[in-house]
Amino acid sequence: MLSAESAGPAGAAEAAELARSGTLASAAARSPEARRRLAGQVYTVAWPIVFERLTRDIERRRGHRGCAASFQKMLPECLDGFHDAVGAVVEYVLVHADTPIRNLPAWIATRISPATVDAHRRQRGQRGALQRPRLPAWLATALHTEPWPCELAVRILVWVGVPATAGAGLWPLDDWAQRRAETTGDWPGSDAHRVQRDVDMVLAAMRLRPRWFADYVERPLGHKVAPVAAQPAGPAADPTPLRLVSSDEEDDARLDALAETALEEIRRRLVAGEPARAAVETVVRTVFGAADDPEAHARPPHDHAEPGERALALVGDPAEIERIVTAVLAIITEC
Repeated sequence: MLSAESAGPAGAAEAAELARSGTLASAAARSPEARRRLAGQVYTVAWPIVFERLTRDIERRRGHRGCAASFQKMLPECLDGFHDAVGAVVEYVLVHADTPIRNLPAWIATRISPATVDAHRRQRGQRGALQRPRLPAWLATALHTEPWPCELAVRILVWVGVPATAGAGLWPLDDWAQRRAETTGDWPGSDAHRVQRDVDMVLAAMRLRPRWFADYVERPLGHKVAPVAAQPAGPAADPTPLRLVSSDEEDDARLDALAETALEEIRRRLVAGEPARAAVETVVRTVFGAADDPEAHARPPHDHAEPGERALALVGDPAEIERIVTAVLAIITEC
């Protein structure tokens, strides 16, 4: 039983008295100085409660015996999480302690869960991630409602909103391999390489809605800070960025955008009465021939062909230009 006497040092007496009168939140809102003073007092009351009621259980489940024994023995990353949880509780108290609270420690003990959950959702929202990751019906359909791909999709949506990284990789593949084995029963076949293929498959399904994918997967991933690796001896070099997709997929997306531009221009020219062959050949040469890949300089030599080079080669072949004209007219007719 948490008693008023367990409220911490005498320096927390002001916060305890304001809580009893129901004015703690309003007093904290009076000025930045008052908020800082009361936040420090509430912190002294809250941290032992958060450690006992929340952090100790979390560390036990992780198998971190030292971290569960005392906050002085906590690993740096675990200690950061502990301070974040205490900070979330302090913030919650300073906002919601607006009714008489006779026993502040006991009241804080009942508010740990909503305080930390609210803070977690708020932080996810600030990073652009879904605050409550759920599997959309359209995505479940695209994944054929298979249990593991559907679970993996939710795990991806959760992971993109977490500030932590997975070592030098983008996804925590080893952890997910363990979960895949538990879910599917395929223990021999559940390794990091297989899970990477599963991730690629789920991401492909998510890209069926490009705007949704950009908002809830790509954008929050962009807020992750890549781990700092030791630099090799010699001239300094920029680290290779973590990429969400392969260079081939980036090329495909870029070519799709160019194709949309080309189709609009061809449609406009046809409406204006320009012959189909002339319109198609001119637009393809103009749109694709002028395309410049901003990432080309970062790729190994001969790693890919420029879109312009391929386009010019096609329109220079009479047989190919006839095929392109026929295909373009079919697409425009369907639209």
